Amino acid sequence: MIDLAPVGSPAAKAADSIRVVPYLPTEHEKLWDKFVLRSMNGTVFHRQQFLKYHPDGRFNFHNLLFFEGDKLVAVLPGGLRDDGHTFESPAGASYGSFVTEDISAQTALGVVAAFENYVRKIGIHDVYLTAPPVVYQPVLTQNLDFALLYRGYAYQRHYISHVVDLRRPEPIFDRFKPAARTYIRRTLRTMPDVKVEHVSKDRFKAGIEEYYPILLENKAKFGVKPTHSLEDLHRLHELLPNLMELFLVRKGGEAIAGLLYFIANERVALVFYQMLKYQYQEIRPIYLLMKTAMEWAKEHGFGFVDIGVSQDTSDENPMTPALSLIHFKEKFDSRGVLRSTLHKHYD
Repeated sequence: MIDLAPVGSPAAKAADSIRVVPYLPTEHEKLWDKFVLRSMNGTVFHRQQFLKYHPDGRFNFHNLLFFEGDKLVAVLPGGLRDDGHTFESPAGASYGSFVTEDISAQTALGVVAAFENYVRKIGIHDVYLTAPPVVYQPVLTQNLDFALLYRGYAYQRHYISHVVDLRRPEPIFDRFKPAARTYIRRTLRTMPDVKVEHVSKDRFKAGIEEYYPILLENKAKFGVKPTHSLEDLHRLHELLPNLMELFLVRKGGEAIAGLLYFIANERVALVFYQMLKYQYQEIRPIYLLMKTAMEWAKEHGFGFVDIGVSQDTSDENPMTPALSLIHFKEKFDSRGVLRSTLHKHYD
């Protein structure tokens, strides 16, 4: 195997100055989360306060901190599987990979090289890293991507996610495709008993308990279960009261559709779950729901709404797109961005 960072190279010199320290909850939790909050690419999924919702033993977490002298320059959440031979980031979250401030190319090379030294030292054979799409960053830089690719990482897969750019000046509704606008106008004109409720924090527990059975029913239609149990969502709300925003469509008081945001960071609101009572499908409540939720996100200063990935989970190829779902998302003026996973095998 070619040594991509020979002795004396800039990457090797940078790696020599960086220490890799395994995460200890009692020592590093506050330091870690403060760093993620001030980073240029961190999300709530990188925070230890988020990862704490998992019960003990669900994942074999192996989180790492990277110090240059006494300065923390990167953190890497992740976990081990396959008897410790595979490192995967994220573990128990949607996004992972390295979190940094706006670091130089040399520091990025050093962080990745130091990680590789650590990987070889403890006997890891495969590494998988899934970072957030670039829209989650307020700083346009790909120094880390370059460092990983230079060190021999390659793309293992790409998923397509769809995001709506809220920074544009036009009203959200005006940007929707004509069919979406027609559905919304018809609902507002002919169904005065259909309303959207933004569930308040003091009603969140009751709202999520009303929402969750319909979510279960939706997922069961496709033979899957939600990523989170009801208990998981309650636990997350206890740990991070500002993590989730819940919107419900009511018809005559009955909840018939809903949308649950995870506030990923100050820049992006992520649509984690949408649900619908299928007996009400003909009145298209999801369209009114999307309009209300996106307008809320724009009013609260978010730059993007991420509507999530659109893959055909029934196909053998995990990258196969769900074109009908993509067509639906495009009605809200969304654009495709890549959610990519990098991989490297170590002999």
